[in-house]
Amino acid sequence: MAQKLKDGYIIDFISGNEVKATPEELEAVQVFSRQLVEDYGYPKEYIQTRPQFRVKVRPSDTKKEYPVDIAVFADKKKQEDDVYIIIECKKKNRKDGMSQLQDYLRFSKAYLGVWFNGEERLFLRKIEKNGRIEFEDLPNIPKYGQRVEDIGKFKRKDLKPTHNLKATFKAIRNHLAANTVGATRDEVLAQQLINIIFCKIYDERFTEPDEVVTFRAGFEENSIDVKNRILKLFDKVKRKYKEVLDENDTITLDANSVTYVIGELQNYCLIEAERDIIADAFETFIGHALKGGQGQFFTPRNVVKMMVDILDPNDEDLIIDPACGSGGFLIEALRHVWRKLDEEGEKYHWNKNNLQEEKMEVALNKIRGIDKDYFLSKVAKAYMAIIGDGKSGIFTEDSLEVPKNWNQATRQKIDLGKFSVLLTNPPFGSKIPVRGDDKLKQFDLGHKWKINKKTGNWEKEKLKDKEAPQILFIERCLQLLEDGGRMAIVLPDGIYGNESLGYIRNWIVNKARIVAIIDVPLETFLPNTGTKTSILVLQKIPPEKIPEDYPIFMAVTEYCGHDRRGKEIEEDDITNVAKEFRKWAKEHEFTF
Repeated sequence: MAQKLKDGYIIDFISGNEVKATPEELEAVQVFSRQLVEDYGYPKEYIQTRPQFRVKVRPSDTKKEYPVDIAVFADKKKQEDDVYIIIECKKKNRKDGMSQLQDYLRFSKAYLGVWFNGEERLFLRKIEKNGRIEFEDLPNIPKYGQRVEDIGKFKRKDLKPTHNLKATFKAIRNHLAANTVGATRDEVLAQQLINIIFCKIYDERFTEPDEVVTFRAGFEENSIDVKNRILKLFDKVKRKYKEVLDENDTITLDANSVTYVIGELQNYCLIEAERDIIADAFETFIGHALKGGQGQFFTPRNVVKMMVDILDPNDEDLIIDPACGSGGFLIEALRHVWRKLDEEGEKYHWNKNNLQEEKMEVALNKIRGIDKDYFLSKVAKAYMAIIGDGKSGIFTEDSLEVPKNWNQATRQKIDLGKFSVLLTNPPFGSKIPVRGDDKLKQFDLGHKWKINKKTGNWEKEKLKDKEAPQILFIERCLQLLEDGGRMAIVLPDGIYGNESLGYIRNWIVNKARIVAIIDVPLETFLPNTGTKTSILVLQKIPPEKIPEDYPIFMAVTEYCGHDRRGKEIEEDDITNVAKEFRKWAKEHEFTF
């Protein structure tokens, strides 16, 4: 029988021992221990956390009074002479400890050091010159089996996906905010980081497996040389995607900052990352105030994946997100379709080039997105273009505007009644109402409604002065769908239960079949917003063909994979919902 964990304690990732759940332990020691194993490849048995490895405070210290947070050794014997890397951990917002780390390095055999406080990290190398010990910054530490001299000398096939992008982006953001010359505003830093990320993605896509990557910062390499190499790479990105990126877009970060970012990202393969990396970067760089003002809250990846899996798009579907933000739903939908094409290609032994052409065809002709925010839509455009290797179907427009007022390029690619799959998380809020008669009169839900006491039916009355965007988005989404088309939308719970909004529910059941309602936990969109939401899945059917009585898939999830502060937890019911939906669909003989 397993021993019950004491209150206020956790299990240490490396040793398996119980340790006190201090902020330093939770935010830094456990996080970096996991990175050493999962990202850098060091075997657990080469790492010591508990009992702590100890070093001298001074040359004469025989007791070895300094306990080290994490020590990495050359082998599993963990002998004092074989200590290789020392990691000094602090809780968030603590900036001290660098001189402590240098002392650890001075009085031990270790010659590499890491300082980490859960949000920032710095890498040091100890050098002995003329009887003196000096320290120099490194772009990173070597992966297991590498030498320091090998840092940055990666072949494309050596790059591996990471589970810790959020932590890496936090470290980058905090370092840049504190150290970058000439740009400290989060929006500017976000744009700069995203430009660098596009260089990284381009380099991953167009570097042969056995070639050395261009996106690298090597050991003892001059930071100006690193920046110049990245600027040349960015010129290639702009030439290839000139319809997405402006000619005057550039990387303005100073050379040291560029080198720091490269050092943090160069080990990883971003195009195989589990989370939408652009959303991660944007969430990390753009604060609550900027996002919240326009109702721009990013949908967690597990929710996105669940919604995509339920709608199950294929290469015949025309897919749209009319509030696409940085493109999270569209990227996941594209990946979903690509996975299906891979399966077909394997089954029917397709030629590799033909399969790639099919994938590019989907990216170019089957994916559409609209967002009114110029910066967000630009990010989505560039990201879609880079991973899709083609022009983008993303447009900067107001989805709730009268379609004839959209730009001609938008009207050529997006029309009402044309789409078979729609996925979206529209902006919420009474603080960002939609106004204007021309806009509102397009929508039944832009009018006031009243119950006729004689018939008991809801009746449409005069036009409203204003309406919350999420209500109008329900109608616009159904307008965009063709008959038989399917949609999944994130909506605040008030729409499902508020008595005064009964007319909305009545309108929906007369315009579409309700396929599913999925209740997600309050924590899902925290810490950004505390609005309680559920996902509504509909199929657009002509009113005369909607059955009078039919089953609806209902699910209540209790855990969303993170807590109220956004910290990841193991429990996540959301990942099981699509599987349960497929079981339900089979049992009820339901197909879209």
